[in-house]
Formats: sequence, structure tokens, C-alpha cells
Amino acid sequence: MNNPLLTIYTLILLVLTLLSPSTTRADGELFNQVKPLSPQAALKTIQLQDGYYLQLVAAEPLVNEPVLIAWDANGRMFVAEMSTYMQDIDGKNQHAPKGKVVLLTDTNNDGVMDKRTVFVDNLVLPRMVLPLDDRIIIRETNTLDLWSYRDTDGDGVADEKKRFFKGGRRGGNLEHQPSGLIWNIDNYIYTTYSRHRFRIRNNTMIKEPLPHGAGQWGLAKDDYGKIFYSSAGGENPATDFQQPIKYGKISMPGEQASGFREVWPIDNIPDTQGGRGRLRANNSLNRFTASCGQTIFRGDRLPKELYGNLFIPEPVGRLIRRATVTNHQGKTVVTNAYNKKEFIASTDPNFRPLNMDTGPDGTLYIVDMYRGIIQEGNWVRRGSYLRKVVQKYGLDRNIGRGRIYRLRHKDFKPGPQPKLLKAPSSKLVKHLAHPNGWWRDTAQKLIILRNDKSTIPALTSLAQDASNHLAQIHALWTLEGLDAVTPALIQSAAKAKHPQVKIAALRIAEQLIDKNPKLTALLLNHAKSNNPNVAIQALLSAQYTDSPNLELVVNAALKSNPDNQPLKHITQTYRANLQRIRAERERQRQLERINKHLAKNIAQGKQIYATLCIACHGTDGKGTPTPGMPNVRLAPPLNRSPRVIGNEQRLVRILLHGLTGPVDGKTYIQQMVPMNTYDDQWIAAVLTYIRNDFDNKAPLIDAQTVKQIRKASIKRKTQWTLPELLKYDPLIRNRKQWKLTASHGQNETRSAIDGNLNSRWSTGTPMRPGMWFQIKLPKPKLIQAIQLNAASSTGDYPRGYTVTISNDGKNWSKPIKTGHGFSPKTLIKFKPVKTKFIRITQTGRTQGLFWSIHHLDLLAAFNN
Repeated sequence: MNNPLLTIYTLILLVLTLLSPSTTRADGELFNQVKPLSPQAALKTIQLQDGYYLQLVAAEPLVNEPVLIAWDANGRMFVAEMSTYMQDIDGKNQHAPKGKVVLLTDTNNDGVMDKRTVFVDNLVLPRMVLPLDDRIIIRETNTLDLWSYRDTDGDGVADEKKRFFKGGRRGGNLEHQPSGLIWNIDNYIYTTYSRHRFRIRNNTMIKEPLPHGAGQWGLAKDDYGKIFYSSAGGENPATDFQQPIKYGKISMPGEQASGFREVWPIDNIPDTQGGRGRLRANNSLNRFTASCGQTIFRGDRLPKELYGNLFIPEPVGRLIRRATVTNHQGKTVVTNAYNKKEFIASTDPNFRPLNMDTGPDGTLYIVDMYRGIIQEGNWVRRGSYLRKVVQKYGLDRNIGRGRIYRLRHKDFKPGPQPKLLKAPSSKLVKHLAHPNGWWRDTAQKLIILRNDKSTIPALTSLAQDASNHLAQIHALWTLEGLDAVTPALIQSAAKAKHPQVKIAALRIAEQLIDKNPKLTALLLNHAKSNNPNVAIQALLSAQYTDSPNLELVVNAALKSNPDNQPLKHITQTYRANLQRIRAERERQRQLERINKHLAKNIAQGKQIYATLCIACHGTDGKGTPTPGMPNVRLAPPLNRSPRVIGNEQRLVRILLHGLTGPVDGKTYIQQMVPMNTYDDQWIAAVLTYIRNDFDNKAPLIDAQTVKQIRKASIKRKTQWTLPELLKYDPLIRNRKQWKLTASHGQNETRSAIDGNLNSRWSTGTPMRPGMWFQIKLPKPKLIQAIQLNAASSTGDYPRGYTVTISNDGKNWSKPIKTGHGFSPKTLIKFKPVKTKFIRITQTGRTQGLFWSIHHLDLLAAFNN
């Protein structure tokens, strides 16, 4: 780097760091292994494949804790800085509004940034940056709001701020909040951790639902609109990339080549959140644990072998994976481009690649946060394996730096800086044929934001020019963004030579087919294609029509490709999805008839689970299999878990403060981190959902309950262990001393408390008002709830009930609780009362169903 000022600043920062006191007692010799290096020295530790090299574009003090970059239409680089991220081992004051988005400028055109301007200041951990035209959209941590910033006087500092989208507050650990905000070829804007996408119409951001959400930090898109997600928490570096996410979750066996999740670093610092099980004998990381910031390279100033490849940073392993992306008869497969080695790897412990993107110059850019601790504070808690490693090496000392590189090749020169903001729209149309995907995307975006209808003739002509299929596809989607697509154009594009143009035509046709019956034939005709990718798209697009002939499309696709396994797999997924959707809708309707509030909470909780919890707990609630160890789960099972269906006091505390240590005698790789930054309704909804799915049946948890428990446990600063939580499951256990009586089935009353779910007390006759079951305790107890378990789905739970109490068995109170059951488990909660006698009276009526109790629990108040 030929910038003496930058070199001087770098040396000053290094000296200050070495002289500053550490909050830990690092071993001096070990700290020497992790001391920060100058940018020039750090470059020497990075190994690349033959012919490639990294050029330093920016380093401290020009950048400080960078996490992502983006360019506006004039090729100006904006960098998001999380200036407060993990500035000590405990991550104190991380949410102070001190983050920035800065504008870096190369004033002498040597490819190295030499000027820093703070575009926006006082941000809370900025995590999304999307340049539109002369506006920059930014989202911070802990909010779903999107804000538009503009520099109106040309000094590089934003002086106009407007809310672009009001989303409200967002809680949760900052590693588990949405990222991305990428404009895809379909003119929708996508983020991670979201079951929705955005669209700008009439200068307004509109949110539309998606059937599935995925990902964690970073998104990648290919030329045709497929999005490649990754899940660091789920240890899955590439997910949900088979088809556009709008068609739901579609994955296939073998979509990752054998051994794909195994990594090959060259460092030996054992600072992984997964502990020793994620390390080889030489202390190197053995598989992906922090994949993030992935990108598909779509530039034109590196060898063609890289075009369309997936690049995945792994900051814990100090490496970057290059993966080839191939299509095998309709199945996309990602494969490590090298045998037991990585495209980029470093021995420098502070090399922390977090994000990558194709630049306007046609090269590939890398954001290196360059720091000691990369994991957020929840994973470096006291007593954790990782904290001990951090303290041993003194990694917490290395903060306040950052580097940005661009990948170069000896045979290629970077392309020119664009000037597209004020370029005429006619010129932008020509750029839709540019060999660099960044130029194509930006030209399409600008034409749509301008809503320039004068481009329609040129776009229509380009959409029919078969000499460049990528230009055709961009022209089609640009016309779609201008609301200028016609049935005739769709029919013409569907006849194109290139299959991807046909696929784009089918996707765009989805919004027109129901209004233009002639287009319905397109689906059936293309389902008969012997190109499985086209046939699959016809099948997927058919879901978005009201045509009664959907099964004809399915059968035509199978008949034309009888031996194609990917098509068969998607057909099975398609049919299963239809059955699942119909079953879920019916279940939702039933719940709404019984309890609308419960149904609403379950629906909300399901969305939360699908975008956050699913990575570790799995789609079936049984825990996601650990990569390479299919019999080992990342997290404990939720199905039929006593913690899930048991007392809410314990379950809410687990979500608020997290859980560590063994669960049912097993130690899991992923700990339950605290979720106390989410609001009460969020926590109530997701807990209500998991208590009513995965073979679970348990009562609703409401926001007020969460609020009360949050207040009661406000002083809790560490994760719980299960032994600590036993006191919050306050069952009264002296059942042998209870005396039971009932209006019916007196001889069977002990079966309600014998601990055997296969036995029961029953009325022996259909439910009717006035039936009762009574418990006499040996002495008065302070009680707060009764739980009845009917242990089946046959419906023999009380249709209605009242609860009365007495101290002598003769003089009874007015009902202290009135309600009705809705599932085999009926939790009856009331204000704590001290009593010796409890009577539950059945008030409902059924045709043929008895009232049964397979198991009964009394829950004591905490000061018993």
C-alpha cells in the first residue's frame, strides 16, 4: 500500500494497543502469536491459489470495525462500521449509538482508498446498506425500520434523513437479526431471518410475505435470481439455493458435495464456540462454524473459471471457500473447488473475513474485520470454553481495526469506475448487456426507480435479442418492474433458445396467467420440456395460479422426464407442501373456532421459529443433525420435552436468559443463548408455538406472563442450568397423601395421579354439567394452578370447568376460575390461594365423549 499517512496511523494504533492494559491475563508468549500485524505484514500471511493476489484497498484508520460494503451507481464505496462491537470480552455498551457508514474515496485512481468521510454517524451497529439512486437505505440493529439518507450538497455527508419503511422494534441477539437487503433480479429486495421480502412501488417500500425464510449474516444471488443463504449457527455454509425462495424451502440430497462442510485452515488458534469437538488435533477448525457474508462472483476482471462460483468467508477458520456451482439435470450442487485446501487462508489470527461482493471494477472485494474476538458476547460467557481461550491468548486486546481487499489476478486489470447516476436511460438499457453483473443490476435498478417508460421499446427489442441471454433476462425483468410486460412478450420469450430465458418468462407470467387464460397453456407445454430445469419451473409456477389443472402439469413434467430424480423430488415436495398447507389451514381454522387468541399466537410463533430457531432445533423439532455426525444433534429436541410442555415459569426463564450445561445427560454443541432483548409478545408467541407443535400440546403463554417473569428475574445475568430451574417447576409431590373423590368413577380416582399415562380416571359416561373431581391435601397449600392431562387427541378433556376451594370440605368458595379446555393438556391458572380442598367441576356437554384424567398435577406458588 503506497500511502505513508495510512502506514503511520497503522503503526501508531499498533503501538497503542501493545501498551494498553488488557482486561485478561494473557500468556505473553501466546499473545505474541496473536498480536496485530501491519497491513503489509498481514498480507504475507495470506495464502492464495496460483496467479491470484490480494490488493489492500483500505485499512485502519480509514476503516474501523467494517462489516460490509456497497457501491452507489457512481461506484462510490460505502462501508458500514460496527464501532462498538465486542470492544471487551463481555461486549459491554455494544448498543451505544456510535456506529457509522463511511464513504471511502480513491483520490488519485491508484485503487487504494485515501480519503474517509463519515456519511452517517451515531448509528446502532449498522447492518444493512442498499444504495438506490442518490439515496442510501440503512438499517441498524434492534430495529426493522429502514431509513433513507441523501447528501444534497455534495460534501459526502448525509444531510437528509427520511423513514423509508416503518418496521418497528426488533430484539434478539445481534447475530440473530436480519441482514442482507439485496435487490434481486426479480425486483424484490431480500433479507435473512425474514419470511417476507420488499418491493419499491411509487417510491414506497411494500412488504410481501414469503413461505420460507432462512440465513443469518449475508446473502448471495446468482444471475437468475436464486439466493444462496448460510447459517453459522446451524453450521451450514450453503442452504436454500435450489430454487428462488418464493417457492418455499426446497433442498435435495447431495446438494452439497461429499465433505463440503469440512474446512482446511492453516492457523492453529482454537477459538471456536463449538469447543474441542470442532477442532483437529493440531487445533485447526475441522468444519464450518461461522459461515457468513457469502457472494456469487459475477464480475469480468478475473478468470472466467471464477464466474458463478460461490465464495464463503469463514472468520473463525480465517479462510475463504471457493465453491463451484453446477446444475445436474435440475439439481444445483456446490463443491469445494480444491481438494483438502481453501482458495484463501491465513495464519494471522486476526484475519476475519466477514463479507464479500463483486465490485463495479469487475473484481472481488473482501471485508476483513481484523480483530481478536469474532463471536458475540453470548458465546464468550463466563465459564465457557471460548472465554478461556480468549483470555489465554489475549484476543480481546485486538480491536479497532479493519481491512478491505480486492482479489486480483496477474493477467487482469480492474475495470473503470462507473458514472451511472446521471447517465441517460437509453445508455442504461445498453448496460443490461454488460459482462459485469454489478453493472447489469445497477442499470436495471435505476431504470425502474426512474420509472422511465421511454425505455420500453428498447427493452422490448433487447428482450427478443437472442445474442445475449443475460441481457434478455434483465430486459424482461426491467419491463416487469415498469409494469410493461404483455402476454405477447411472455409468449415470445417462452420460445427463446436459452432455457433460462424460458424460465424467466414463466416466472414473470405467474402474475398474468389468471387474467390471460391463453397463458395457462404455457405451463402445460413447458412442463413437457425435456429440459428438467424448464419443467421444474413450470411446476413451481403452477402453484401461483387458480387453475384446476395443476395435477396435469405435474403429470406432464413426470412423463417428459421419467428418470429425473430432482424433478421427482420437487414433485414430492410440491405435493407434500400442498397437503401440509391444507392441513395447516384446517388446523388454524379449528384453533380459531376454539380460541382465536391462541391461534394468532401459534401463527406468529411459527414464523419466528421458521426464521430463527429452525437452524438448531430443526424442521421437526428433534434437533438439527450435526454435520458429519448425523446421530448427534446441534440442540436438544423440543418434541415431548418436559421443559417445553411443563411449567411456564421454567420455560420462559430459559428463553429469557439462556441455558447451558447438560440436558437429559447430553451436552450439545449449540447453547441456548439469551433472548431477553425480544419483547414479551415475541417470546410468548414462539413458546406457545413450540408447546403446540412437534407432538406437543400445552396451554398458551401470554405476554403478561412473560412480563411478570421478566420482572421477577431481572437480576439474572448468566445462563441457567437445569438443576437451578427445578424450583420453577413447583409440583406438589406428596400425592400418596392426597384423598380423592369424584361424582363418577370413584374406584378409579387414584389412576389420575399414579404417574402412568396409560391409566386414567373417567366419568364412564358422556360429559355433562355438574360432574366433579376433588382433591383433599393433608394440610393447606398455596396453589397457583392445576394441570389436567387427557393424554390423547380423542377429546376427553373438559369442555368447560369451574374451580372452587374449601378449607373443610363443606363450605365452598365461589368459583376462583372458570374456563374451558381445548386440547388434551388443560392448564388452569389462578391467583395463588391457600387451601386444603380443591374441586374441579365439569360444565360442558358432549355427545359420546367421557371426561377423563390420565394425569393431574397441582402447582404450588413459590413461597410454599
